[in-house]
Amino acid sequence: MKRTCLLIIILFTFFTGYSQPIDADWVKANYTKREVMIPMRDGIKLFTAVYEPVNKSEKHPVLITRTPYKAAPYGTTFSSVLWESYGDYCKEGYIFVFQDVRGKWMSEGTFMDVRPFNLNKKKKTDIDEASDTYDTVEWLLKHTKNNNGNVGVSGCSYPGFYALMGGLSNHPAIRAICPQAPVTDWFMGDDFHHNGAFLLADAFNFHSSQGRPRPVPVSTRQEGAPFYQTDEYSFFLKTGAIINFSALLGDSIAFWNKMMAHPDYDAWWKARNVLANCYHVQPAVLVVGGFFDAEDCYGSLGLYKAINKQSPDTKLRFIMGPWSHGAWNSNDVSSLGDISFGMNTAAYYSKEVEVPFFNYYLKGKGNPDDWKKVIMFFSGENKWKSFTEWPPKKVEMTPLYLGEKGKLEFTAPEAIASFSQYVSDPSHPVPYTDKILRYRSADFMTGDQRFASRRTDVLTYQTEPLSVDMTLGGELLADLKVSISTTDADFVVKLIDVFPDDADNTGGMMNGYQMLVRGDVMRGRYRKSFEMPEAFIPNQQTSVSFRLNDIAHTFKKGHRVMVQIQSSWFPYVDRNPQQFVNIYQCSDSYFVKSAIKVFHQQNQASRIILPVLSK
Repeated sequence: MKRTCLLIIILFTFFTGYSQPIDADWVKANYTKREVMIPMRDGIKLFTAVYEPVNKSEKHPVLITRTPYKAAPYGTTFSSVLWESYGDYCKEGYIFVFQDVRGKWMSEGTFMDVRPFNLNKKKKTDIDEASDTYDTVEWLLKHTKNNNGNVGVSGCSYPGFYALMGGLSNHPAIRAICPQAPVTDWFMGDDFHHNGAFLLADAFNFHSSQGRPRPVPVSTRQEGAPFYQTDEYSFFLKTGAIINFSALLGDSIAFWNKMMAHPDYDAWWKARNVLANCYHVQPAVLVVGGFFDAEDCYGSLGLYKAINKQSPDTKLRFIMGPWSHGAWNSNDVSSLGDISFGMNTAAYYSKEVEVPFFNYYLKGKGNPDDWKKVIMFFSGENKWKSFTEWPPKKVEMTPLYLGEKGKLEFTAPEAIASFSQYVSDPSHPVPYTDKILRYRSADFMTGDQRFASRRTDVLTYQTEPLSVDMTLGGELLADLKVSISTTDADFVVKLIDVFPDDADNTGGMMNGYQMLVRGDVMRGRYRKSFEMPEAFIPNQQTSVSFRLNDIAHTFKKGHRVMVQIQSSWFPYVDRNPQQFVNIYQCSDSYFVKSAIKVFHQQNQASRIILPVLSK
C-alpha cells in the first residue's frame, strides 16, 4: 500500500510539473544563464548567451540562433523568447544558444551583410558565416555540460540566412537546421529587390536603422532622429529620386552604398546568392515560409527548390502557410487583415511540424516515416494539403488571356488588332495600399484592391463567375505583350480573388471584396537579362515575361479571377523614371510619363499562366 501511494505521489508530481505552464518563473527555476565570448579561428570572439537546464540527469540537445538583431537581454535577465516561443523546447530540456554574429552588438569583428559563402577556405583567416557557426559548435560541445552531441540551428528572416550557413558548415554535430523565411538573394526576390526593381520603403527603413556602423562592441545604441514624421507615401514621394535618399543617409551606410554601385545583377550580387551553394547539405532541413510574406516569400520557395535539386539526398521538409513575415512563430494566426483562415494556423505549425522535427533529429523521438514531406495551406478553401514535392506533379499550366473590355478568358483572343492602354505618371504613382501608413503593414498582401480598380493607370481584367472551384498550386507566370512610349518601365501584375456581391451576410464588408492573392513586379529593362539591361525601343511591341512567387489558393465557385496591371506600386517599389538611365544616380528631372499599351490580339496575346491543380 505504501509503495502504491508513493508511486501515485511520484506520478502526480511528474505530470503536474510537466503540465505546468512554461512562464518566466518556470524557466528561471529550471534553467541557468551564462554569457561567454567564443573564439573564432581568426581570433575574433563572438558574444554568446547560453541557457542550460538545471536537470543534470540526462544529456540535452543544443539549439542555436545566430542573429544580427541582438542576442539580448544582456546580463542576468532571461530572454522572454524562452517562455513566449520556446515553451515546448523547454519542456524537452533543450540547451538554448543565442549569438551576436560577427561585427554586431556585443561581438567583435567587422560585420558584412550576407557575407558570401566561401567553399574553398584555405587559410586560417578565411572565414565566413559557415565557419563561424562551425567554430561556435566546436566550442559548445567542449564547454557546455550535459550536451548530447546533437545540435540544431534555427532562425527566421536574416537569422534564417545564418541557419542555412550552419547547414553548409559541414559540422558533423549539426543534425538539423530550420531556415525560416531566409534571406537568399537580395536582388532577385528577397527584401530589397524583386526582379531587379528596388523595394524602396523597406530598403531605406531597414538600412537607415540596421545598417548604421558599429565600430566597437555595444549593448545599446542611441537611435537617430526619424527621417520622417508624415505618412510614408508623402515622404517618399516628396524626397524624390533615389539619389536624394542616398544624400539623406550619407556615406556611413555601407551596404546601401554598395547597392547603389551595383544596379544590375553582376558578380557582386551573384556572390551573395546563397541559392547557388546548396550542394551536399548534410543536416536534415525544414524550410518554412509564408505565402503572404512581403519580405522573404521568395527565399523560402527558392531555398526548398535549390536544396531539392542540388542536394537530392538531403532529408528535406517544407511548409508554407497563409502567413506574413514570421507570423508562424506567433501564438495565434487565424487571419490576416480582412481575410480569415478558419483556424489557428500557427499552432498547427509549432505542434505538428517544427517541434517534432527537432525532437527527432536531436533527441531521437518520433517517427519521420509518418511525416508529410511538403505541407501547403491553400487560402480560399482554408485547408492544409500535403505533397511529395513542390511544385506538385499533378498541375496543368493553363493560360488565362487578357481580352477586350476588361475580359479575362481561358480561350485565346481572336481580334486582329486589340490593346488596352494607360499613362504611367511617376508624379502620381499607384499606391500599394489605400491605407494611410507610417510604415508598411503586413496585411497589404491580402488587401482589397478596389481602390486600384478605380484608377485610370491600372488595367483591370476579370472572368465571369466561376462555375466550379479552381485550385492553383505551384509556379505562376506572367507573359505580357507590350509597347511603351519611353525607354523603360516597370510592370506590376496582380492576381486577385473577387468575392461575390452577396459574399457576406453579416454587414457587407466582404461583398465584392477584391483579395490580393499574388502580386509582383518586373523592371522592364531586365526583360531579357538581369546582367545586361536593355532599353525599350519606343512604341515597338515586345514581350515582358516573368515568374511571380508560387501560389496555393482556391478560387471558389461563384468567385471571379481578376488580373490588374500597372507600372508603379509605391512606395513599396521605387518609381521607375521610365527612361533608360541609372535609376540610383539620376535626378528628379529624369522622371517622365510613359504611355503603356498591353496587347490582347492573335499574334500578341498577353496572358497569365496558372498552375491548375487537378483533383
